[in-house]
Amino acid sequence: MRTLLLPITFAHCLLCSVALAHDQIPGEPQQQPIVITAATVHTIDGPEIVNGTVIFDQGKITAVGKNLAVPAGAKKIDAAGKHIYPGLIESMSDIGLREINAIESTRDHTERGDRNPNARSWVAVNPDSELIPVARSGGVLLALTAPKGQWLRGQAAVVQLDGWTVGDMTLKAPAGLYIDWSAMNPSDQDPQKQVEKREAKMQELDALLHEATRYRDARQSRPEQTPSDLRLESLLGVIDGELPIIAEANDQAVIESAVTYVESQNLSLIIYGGYDAPECSELLRKYQVPVIISGIYRLPRRRHDPYDASYTLPDRLRRAGVPYAISGSGAGSPGGAALACNLPYHAATAVAYGLPRQEAVRAITLSAAEILGIADRLGSITVGKDATLFISDGDILETESNVTAAFIQGRAVDLGSRHKTLYQKYQQKYLQQR
Repeated sequence: MRTLLLPITFAHCLLCSVALAHDQIPGEPQQQPIVITAATVHTIDGPEIVNGTVIFDQGKITAVGKNLAVPAGAKKIDAAGKHIYPGLIESMSDIGLREINAIESTRDHTERGDRNPNARSWVAVNPDSELIPVARSGGVLLALTAPKGQWLRGQAAVVQLDGWTVGDMTLKAPAGLYIDWSAMNPSDQDPQKQVEKREAKMQELDALLHEATRYRDARQSRPEQTPSDLRLESLLGVIDGELPIIAEANDQAVIESAVTYVESQNLSLIIYGGYDAPECSELLRKYQVPVIISGIYRLPRRRHDPYDASYTLPDRLRRAGVPYAISGSGAGSPGGAALACNLPYHAATAVAYGLPRQEAVRAITLSAAEILGIADRLGSITVGKDATLFISDGDILETESNVTAAFIQGRAVDLGSRHKTLYQKYQQKYLQQR
């Protein structure tokens, strides 16, 4: 009976895995130069080029401008009346780690326990997630994917939203150590308990970082006598200042606590959330700490806050001189994988509440790339950078606009998705009933 059940079980697992895979085929490596002409080119790091041309070859942008010579053997795309943008970057999400909230077997974004600095998000990414093609349909071609958890959540990574395997998709790993800093500042009503719990958590983090420092020194001086420790190994980039801490913090006291602690330890910091960041602007400017805003569609956190506090947050940070990026993940820990395609509309809402349009597009492209440490390769239409870009039939901040073509490192991206398939299916249903 056991012999008979094994192949049946294997076949069942195989069928389930196929059923969960999307139908889109990853793009092939670029085989010839591609020339996109007659479009409005949003370079991001320079002025817009009306009736401009973009040329890329072997996955890299080779020329940007007007009236450029077409390379021999190039494929030409006429984009008259359309727009070219660099791929949008979702700067905090759990895309690839979560599929359907109600089905536990499709959620792989949280490890047990509250101290998991060695949890690597990218190894759990599902390249066949149905949510990835949906995100690409909105122009989102890259994302920081991060684990959830109770405190030391783990390591985040920047992934490209196209590829056969995790190895194909991973662009930068790790890209940061994600910590829920609000766990360091509990919201108990008793102020004395708040202080005691905060001090205990700080001492726990101190001890862990000091242990990692001793481990590093031992590995350097006595490598053969010091056994490897994956938990401590994952902290070496942090204590050396090469890997930033991404601290989830919204309240002013929590933000100030994170900045003060990280500076005292000479570490690198990114604030995620940032609701009260304008109140800490002087501190953030002084230590050059950037903010990833966790979504524009958020309710006020306090009864006395203005109704549009979240909507005006990007413009208030801009006027305060604090570097920032806009995420569409929503309030709290990373999420929003199913709604990543709405990222440009978060930026558009900020425009409606004072943020200049060019700054809004920058906040979901080049500014995000700068904060995540990938601006040398992505975030703008610049010669030498990766040809990760898309063509839109209108302003990408407008809901009526559609992405008509997209490329990741020069590879043509399949823009089909389950949403589009179902739309076409039920469109036929109503046409047949006429």
